[in-house]
This record gives sequence, C-alpha cells and structure tokens, in this order.
Amino acid sequence: MDCKRALTETAGDHEKAIDYLRTKGLAAASKKSGRAATEGAVGSYIHAGGKIGVLVEVNCETDFVAKNDTFQTFVRDIGMHIAAAGPLYVRREEVPAELIEREKAIYREKAKESGKPAAIIEKIIDGQINKFYSDICLLEQAYVKDPDKTIQTYLNETIATIGENMSIRRFAKYVLGEGLAKKESDFAAEVAAAVGA
Repeated sequence: MDCKRALTETAGDHEKAIDYLRTKGLAAASKKSGRAATEGAVGSYIHAGGKIGVLVEVNCETDFVAKNDTFQTFVRDIGMHIAAAGPLYVRREEVPAELIEREKAIYREKAKESGKPAAIIEKIIDGQINKFYSDICLLEQAYVKDPDKTIQTYLNETIATIGENMSIRRFAKYVLGEGLAKKESDFAAEVAAAVGA
C-alpha cells in the first residue's frame, strides 16, 4: 500500500516515489525514537588478524528484531566502522565538558594569532568544535562504507527498514599491545628487523 500511495503522490514517477518512501521511512524512524529499546545484541568484530577487536551494544525493542539479518548486519557494520574510524564516544553528550573547553581554548589561541575579529573567531571556534565532534563521536562520523552519510543516518535508515526503535548504547575497542610499554631490547629488535640488520 505504501508503494501504491507513493506512486500516486508522485504521479507515477518511480524515482520520485523512491525518494518519497525514503523520506516517509526516515520520518517514521524519528517518531519511533521515543520508544524503549531494551532488547538487542552485543556484537563483536575482529580485524587485522586478531590485532583489533570491537564489542558494541546495539539495542532494539524486541528480541525478534535482534535476531533479524538486517539488525545483525547493522551491528557488524558498526563494529567494523568503530575498528576503522576509532571514535571515542557514541554521542556528543558523552564528551566531557573540560575536553571541549580545552579544545576551544586551543582553537581560540590559533584564531587570535590570525588577527580575525572576535565575532568571526567565535564562529570559527563553533565550526571547529563541530568538526571535532564529527571526529570523535560515532553517530556524527562519516560511515566508512558510505562516506556520504553519517552513522546517525545509517541508524535512521535501518530503523525505517526494521520498523522499530534502535540505539547504539556503547562500545569498547581493543588494540593488541595498546598502552603497553615495550622493553628497549624489543624495540631495538623491531628496528633491526625493519631495516634488515
């Protein structure tokens, strides 16, 4: 019925009908955003021969949807994206205020050195902070499989396809050896191997 309605609304133009359905689907996704998503799955993604691993929790409304192939593909894609793009937070509300203030101070000093007026400096800082959020917040990052859309857009499209609310709750990324100090002898051996000595 939705397809018939879309074709009627667009006077039989198939391309416009597809756009109409996509728009309606995304509008329906935003209506679902208030519903509780307490089911879901914790997915894992392992990359680079076991050197990078990601655990991600994605919630939905029912366990039936959690077992759906579309949902499972979404969870895997998000894990792969996290492994590749390395976000630090899911959403901007999770970013500590002191981190944002520190970034603003750095941007402000850089802008002052350029000699621009104060009103323009604040607009520059706002733009740079938004760029900073898109670098570190998962939902605002460009999706690695389709850089023309963000993870939030991909999530909204999946919600529209599945027909119930979903959310990416949290994730953890593990990189083999990250945070471990190598012994000097190990480092020297790696350098020697790299230069062929």
